[in-house]
Amino acid sequence: MTHQTDRLSTALAGRYRIERALGAGGMATVYLAEDLKHDRKVAIKVLKPELAAVLGAERFVVEIKTTAAMSHPHILPLFDSGTADGFLFYVMPYIAGETIREKLNRETQFGVDDAVRIAREVADALDYAHRHGVIHRDIKPENIMLHDGRAMVMDFGIALAVSAAAGGRMTETGLSLGTPHYMSPEQATAEKEITPRSDEYSLASVLYEMLAGQPPHVGGAAQQVIMRIITEQARPVNEFRKNVPAHVVAALAKALEKLPADRFESVKTFSDALTNQSFATAAPTSRFRAGQTTGVSQRVFLATAAIAVVAIVAAAWALSRREPKPVTRVSIALPDNHQLTDGTTQWRVALSPDGRTIVYAGGPPNARAQLWVRKLDDLSATPLAGTEGASNPSFSPDGKHIAYLGNVSARVIRVIPVAGGPSVTVADSLVDNGGVSWGHDGYIYFDAKLAGDGLARVRETGGKAEVASMTDTAARESFHVHPAALPNGRGVLFSVAHGMALDGFDVAVLDTRTGKHRILVHATSARYAPSGHLLYMTATGAMFAVPFDINELRITGEAVPIFEGVAVRSLGRAEVEVAANGTLLYAAGGSGAVNELVWVARDGSAVVVDSSFTGRFVSLKLSPDARSAVLTRVEGTKQSVVVKQLDRGPTTKVADDGTSPTWSADGKSILFVSRRGIERVPADGSRLPALVSSAQLVASISVSGDGKWLFYGQAGVYYGLMFGDTVPRRLTEGLMNRRATLSPDGKWLAYDYDGTGRFEVIVVPFPDVFVARHQVTTSTGGNVPRWSPDGKALYFMDDQSRELWSAPVTLGAKFSAGTPRREFRLPGIASAAEPAPDGRFLALRLADERARSGGIELILVENFLEELKGKAKVK
Repeated sequence: MTHQTDRLSTALAGRYRIERALGAGGMATVYLAEDLKHDRKVAIKVLKPELAAVLGAERFVVEIKTTAAMSHPHILPLFDSGTADGFLFYVMPYIAGETIREKLNRETQFGVDDAVRIAREVADALDYAHRHGVIHRDIKPENIMLHDGRAMVMDFGIALAVSAAAGGRMTETGLSLGTPHYMSPEQATAEKEITPRSDEYSLASVLYEMLAGQPPHVGGAAQQVIMRIITEQARPVNEFRKNVPAHVVAALAKALEKLPADRFESVKTFSDALTNQSFATAAPTSRFRAGQTTGVSQRVFLATAAIAVVAIVAAAWALSRREPKPVTRVSIALPDNHQLTDGTTQWRVALSPDGRTIVYAGGPPNARAQLWVRKLDDLSATPLAGTEGASNPSFSPDGKHIAYLGNVSARVIRVIPVAGGPSVTVADSLVDNGGVSWGHDGYIYFDAKLAGDGLARVRETGGKAEVASMTDTAARESFHVHPAALPNGRGVLFSVAHGMALDGFDVAVLDTRTGKHRILVHATSARYAPSGHLLYMTATGAMFAVPFDINELRITGEAVPIFEGVAVRSLGRAEVEVAANGTLLYAAGGSGAVNELVWVARDGSAVVVDSSFTGRFVSLKLSPDARSAVLTRVEGTKQSVVVKQLDRGPTTKVADDGTSPTWSADGKSILFVSRRGIERVPADGSRLPALVSSAQLVASISVSGDGKWLFYGQAGVYYGLMFGDTVPRRLTEGLMNRRATLSPDGKWLAYDYDGTGRFEVIVVPFPDVFVARHQVTTSTGGNVPRWSPDGKALYFMDDQSRELWSAPVTLGAKFSAGTPRREFRLPGIASAAEPAPDGRFLALRLADERARSGGIELILVENFLEELKGKAKVK
């Protein structure tokens, strides 16, 4: 199954069992499923993410009730509808058959009698709906199912919901609801008021195609079709098929009139005319020759439409004659003594609102980063004094101040003038690493450790931080990061994590007035462009643009690719900034960064393990005998588990889908996290993985030295599971659940904890974690603990300086730790260092020389909106 199918199956578990995808259209993907409660086959339609974003869950539920309230033999009934894990879905009976579109694709035309009969059955359904105040708005061959030859109309309520979301103007949603061939002229010209006669026109267009083998109006592009619908009279259908009766030709011509008032007064009257042979004399077919007018009203309509089309074309031509500004793309070089910090947990760059100043976090190789200010008309950058340990810079809306995350003794939010001067602390506790954004509403939004692991905000003048967003645990949201306040002060973009995998992120928008958020698109992070687009980045480093209504906080069109090569680092960080003048700044190269395995000596010198073994790797673990390593290999959005025999031995893929692997105590098998839960597989890959636990959103796993316990973190809670048992033991909560490990004797648990605003390494007894608590770190703080194989030392990282530290420890019935000391610093290190029995360390290092030095390419694009215009049809 695909990732989306897996997510849907999990979201609907207990209600429906997804069997397979039946097909996809412009609005939805259709799945065959088993209704578990009623023991019957059903078809589940899941709205496309971009359409779901436009509708919103509340509007969808309201409008879909339209279908639920209708009962007619030619309307496909609605069994169920709702939302689950961000999906909007509705459930219909599964019926064997095909749509009119599928039959047209196969046979081109219908028999005349069959075509008229089907059209009358659809008209009967529409007449019923119209009498109940419902207009379909999207009648087309794809929405009419043929079951045993009988017509069944589908998707009542969906087009109505889209139209309602666009204020009644369906064509302005920007969504692809299908081809425009069946739109009425009033829909094509975005009239506010749509009447039942619009459905009449669309039904006539479908009947026309069933008879002629093509719609009434065709063209090489959608705009051309729409123009012909507005300005040209349809050719009589008997010009394509001579045996169509004259009364059917006349009825079609009347139903296809440009003005609604010139059509039949109802679909029932149209249906009756299709079987009324005397109708031909009342409406001679010669009247409907292409290009001829049929009265003053139609002449006025055609003249007005023609003027409008000419005006649109003329305006477009005039705009196209404007001399475009040149797009300039340059690489921003940074001096060697203050390259960007190579820490993987922070944002490092910010661009001023006027696009003329860059602020970035960087410094010498062996010192803490600080903020540097680089004006684009200067050749050098100026340090901001007093910002040591800074990251996550964000400009104030007026461009005169910088908010940033300070991280020396504890993480805080500070504000400092761009021109330099004293900094002011505005938030002094519960601050996390995942981003800072200064909003236009007087608040600074930031990643926090408040309730629910969502976002927080604090007034720009300081004060008590308050919750801005809360994770939706029912939708399997782990945490919220990467805030990006919108320029109208109404909303905040941010990233929603579903676990730790790069492809497990969605971009959401927070409505600051209601405190509620909704998912917009599956991506790692996003920024708003002044062209009215959302720029979002995928796990592969590709940038896309999609139209976005900043006032309604909705996506309003289809996404288009812009370019690739954006650096995407851990937690989906993609450093992209867009100024109000359209200047773009982004970090390039990191998402495709190639890693290599290195042995690191005590003096920090590194030797490559195997020059042929390179790729995008994470989650390194050394085997108990130090002869092999298990890693997660990242390829696009896929993550597989591989075992590499050291030093130059073969590589074996043991799992197609997995991350966070670790070794069993005897080194004979691998345990890892997958979408199914926690799985085990032989280290030689001789058998398929077997499920150990169905726990979801697991972030880290560890196995006790005696092989009896499996320890894992799940959504902020630690659990211990004895192998052979099915029920885990809940140990404690409130800990960082990504980086914890059991001691070699299995009696002590080391983990990193940031309750003070700085990571500290803590050791507690296992499994009785409440009996004692020992803090190993002192003045430096630290994270990602690792035990030495002999249990005599505990190693950890200083995340700011990327230094490895060690503390002597004594295990047994009691635990004690000595004073930590610095071991070495490895520029470009991409993983925790795994200690080996011989005193060396195994680590992942960035293979690129420039990346090793901590640098990454910053790209500045001036007049980026010109480039966006060509690719995303910016108006």
